[in-house]
Amino acid sequence: MREVDVDLGGPVHYADHGGEGSPLVLLHGLGGSRLNWMAVAPGLARQHRVYALEYIGHGLTPLAGRKANLAGHRRVIDLFLERVVGRPATLVGNSTGGHLAIVEAALAPEKVSGLVLVDPAVPVPVGEMAIPSTAAMALAPLLVRGLGEAVMKASAGRTTSEQAVYRTLKMVSADYSRIPAEVIQAHLEAHRPRHGDAEASAAFLQTGRSLLINNLRRSSFYAKARRVRAPALVVQGSKDRLVPMAAIRKLLEVRPDWELHVFEGLGHVPMMEDPAAFNEVVLGWLAGRGRAAA
Repeated sequence: MREVDVDLGGPVHYADHGGEGSPLVLLHGLGGSRLNWMAVAPGLARQHRVYALEYIGHGLTPLAGRKANLAGHRRVIDLFLERVVGRPATLVGNSTGGHLAIVEAALAPEKVSGLVLVDPAVPVPVGEMAIPSTAAMALAPLLVRGLGEAVMKASAGRTTSEQAVYRTLKMVSADYSRIPAEVIQAHLEAHRPRHGDAEASAAFLQTGRSLLINNLRRSSFYAKARRVRAPALVVQGSKDRLVPMAAIRKLLEVRPDWELHVFEGLGHVPMMEDPAAFNEVVLGWLAGRGRAAA
């Protein structure tokens, strides 16, 4: 695996996991990084060419004067496919990455051969989320301008970097003890220099607010989903606290041709919680019904 920096209208970092075969571009979620994929990337690279990209203000990609909104992230993905990958690729997107993958496939169909949507952050149908999850309630204040900045600054001041990482792992997983120790350790080490960092906080808030606005525009998002020509696999953890099954059901109502696989007992990041099962499902789909994507 190589750590690489490339200029795509500004510095962008990605992990090149090598491999041969059709390309897979791994797209992380809000506040995530290339490390979210470290447990599954080597297995995927046995059959595919694998890249793990980091968005503006995430991981080792700096803001560098850019806005960390969905439009900016999608432009980075588009340029990455064009200048680095150089041929149509399957986008494997978790959470916000799944949302971005759908938009990229709709707007640049010639660059996307397939989609694997991992607990994608897609709109929740009106009236179908009567009681917000604990995780959703915890994130809600951050989306209010001014309040979000104050909450994040105060939180960084009263918690350690390690506490912040474990709090996030508990939120995104059904049982974080299932996540491989080396994956947790890598996240702990990467978070320390970013704990309380103003740039990292700004990127998180800008991305979160942009995602909220885009998801409120439900009809516009679903119109893009209908435009996607690539085959798609949707995978969802049955115990996801952030993306309710109602949102996934609505997505599949819009695209009944897309396949669904539910990981029983897993949360928002199945690729971290059960890497072996995740790779078995994804590689099986790429070799079978998703063969056109591969």
